[in-house]
Amino acid sequence: MDCINCENCKLDTKTYFCLAKNDFVIKQQESTIEKVRSGWKKGVKEYEIHRRKLRKEVEV
Repeated sequence: MDCINCENCKLDTKTYFCLAKNDFVIKQQESTIEKVRSGWKKGVKEYEIHRRKLRKEVEV
């Protein structure tokens, strides 16, 4: 199976037809996972209650 340089594999598409393989190919794109901070946020009621409890414990 030698590549015949049809340039289909270099197109920016998810699937393409490969003439050398005589078959459709589906590209497996590597997805980058971005870290999302979904922890406590200032102004959220539960955050404020939690923060106040911690401050009371530290001061005592």
